[in-house]
Amino acid sequence: MTDVEAAWGAFAEFLQLDIAGIDPTPDSDADGFIIQWGRRSWSDNRLILTFTRQLAIADVGDHDDPGWQPELWQLALEMAFVHEADLVGLDSLDVHDTGIKFAPTGPLRAAALAHTRMTARRYAPVRAAWLAAPASSGLSFDSAC
Repeated sequence: MTDVEAAWGAFAEFLQLDIAGIDPTPDSDADGFIIQWGRRSWSDNRLILTFTRQLAIADVGDHDDPGWQPELWQLALEMAFVHEADLVGLDSLDVHDTGIKFAPTGPLRAAALAHTRMTARRYAPVRAAWLAAPASSGLSFDSAC
């Protein structure tokens, strides 16, 4: 992955796909997304920018159990950057993410995506990362619980 803007385009398109098997409960937080940034130990302490989709999978476990909860899973594209002058401060901003958004697919999700992108790019180091070529990238699909 060498182009963050192209990755965002693919991510935004993926976020508009309805996924079978997620928690159908009205007003549940079954399908959301977040942009995160900073410096993480698991990425060799490099600066990262991450696009994540979180899903609450409903078709698991015993639904009759009073403590039943859907399983939370996250599909994340993590892009790591070498330390460059423009990226200084990415790890020391007061804000490290956009907050998770749960707008339904379609026009409401498109509006949430546009707003989230604008929010992230409001911070100069995030904007610089958005324009930089990642040194490495990886895709993960892991349980968030």
